[in-house]
Amino acid sequence: MKNAVIAVALLVVVSTPVFLNVVLAAPPPQFGRSSKQDKTRLLTGKVLDSGDSPLPNAVVYLTNTRTRAVKTYIVGPDGAYRFPALQPTIDYEVYAQYKNRKSGTKTVSQFDDRQQVYISLKIDTK
Repeated sequence: MKNAVIAVALLVVVSTPVFLNVVLAAPPPQFGRSSKQDKTRLLTGKVLDSGDSPLPNAVVYLTNTRTRAVKTYIVGPDGAYRFPALQPTIDYEVYAQYKNRKSGTKTVSQFDDRQQVYISLKIDTK
């Protein structure tokens, strides 16, 4: 019995520093965040004229409001655009341009928790 007590005491003494290192080394939890990796978002949409017809070859501009970095996308015959892998903690502004005409600017907010966001951009071509 005395050997069992010594073995348990020795195990507690040896494992305590390892346990404290694991507990103390863990990052503190952040309010409103899950412990899992944040997922990215996908922005899709279409560039349309006032009659809801697609505007092929329009250019869509996506601006990261934090860094002011701009990405562009030239739409195809169906007027569709796609921006994958957007960070969910950043706001983005998006607008389209076609033959020196511009759509209104729309915002993809970090408070919108959808993983897929669809925005149609209308340009008055008349």
